[in-house]
Amino acid sequence: MRWQDIKGEIAARLPGSAALADERPIMVVDSIRQQLHWIDIEDELNRCYPISTAANGMGNRVDSYKTPIGIHRVRQKIGGGAPRGMVFEARKPSGRITGNLDNREQDEITSRILWLDGLEPGLNQGGSYDSYSRYIYIHGTSDEKRIGEAVSAGCIRMNNDDVIELFEDVLVNDLVLIK
Repeated sequence: MRWQDIKGEIAARLPGSAALADERPIMVVDSIRQQLHWIDIEDELNRCYPISTAANGMGNRVDSYKTPIGIHRVRQKIGGGAPRGMVFEARKPSGRITGNLDNREQDEITSRILWLDGLEPGLNQGGSYDSYSRYIYIHGTSDEKRIGEAVSAGCIRMNNDDVIELFEDVLVNDLVLIK
């Protein structure tokens, strides 16, 4: 995956978008391989992380419990400086740090949150398809043992160490292409 190819795909789908003016790294979520690629313009700092997308597959409708497809941006970064494993409830630190990283019973949000906002009207922005109002995040999880499997309730789960590392490099408004 090359930055120029991804940028070209995004430019074709969002012509004239101000989001394309900056030459920032782009994140690509590959739901088939269950991987998140962080692709830098220089093609030297590219990273690949294992992830988990939705157990119900890919889709954009509200209440579908599916991971939305299309072009998104990071609208908010939440949890900077929180301890690894901090459990977030309603985007606020609960004060509880999970020690159980094989927690299959709950879809806990841990360590960091990158809250996504869809940029494609009618696909992932607006109405009953709005990713932001669906609270779609890239986040850490207390269910690390199943990273690499499609098991989430719609968000993109990452290992806690990985989401903390990614959080440090991502800026608000960075682009995310979910396929």
